[in-house]
Amino acid sequence: MPSQITIYHNPACGTSRNTLAMIRQSGEEPEIVEYLKKPPSRETLEELIRVMGVPVRAILRRKGTPYDTLGLDDPKWTDEDLIAFMLAHPILIERPIVVTPRGTRLCRPSETVLDILPNPDIGTFTKEDGEIVTPRKA
Repeated sequence: MPSQITIYHNPACGTSRNTLAMIRQSGEEPEIVEYLKKPPSRETLEELIRVMGVPVRAILRRKGTPYDTLGLDDPKWTDEDLIAFMLAHPILIERPIVVTPRGTRLCRPSETVLDILPNPDIGTFTKEDGEIVTPRKA
């Protein structure tokens, strides 16, 4: 049975790795989309942005990307333009984005994923940097 959870993942990113580990600790094995190798289509990217209910600029990544070189701070760029830049340079897509039956979120910080997991009670979780995420109290 295919997973009901999808993570748009960059294995080089600690936040993305922590988020994936939390999903797995919840008992799920998500569909993993390494978006740098297999970028989403324009339709998929637009749908992710729409269901997250965020502005296009909210998922633009600046650090370690051509953001500054391309001058993406300039307000002249429309949402359509920004999406075209993200499709041409997938590194500009902030990560990780997680899709579950309970919602779609940009999971920064990684524990944001707990808000949308079918089973958010993952117990105590230790991030790669040693930070401990404790279970939420109902």
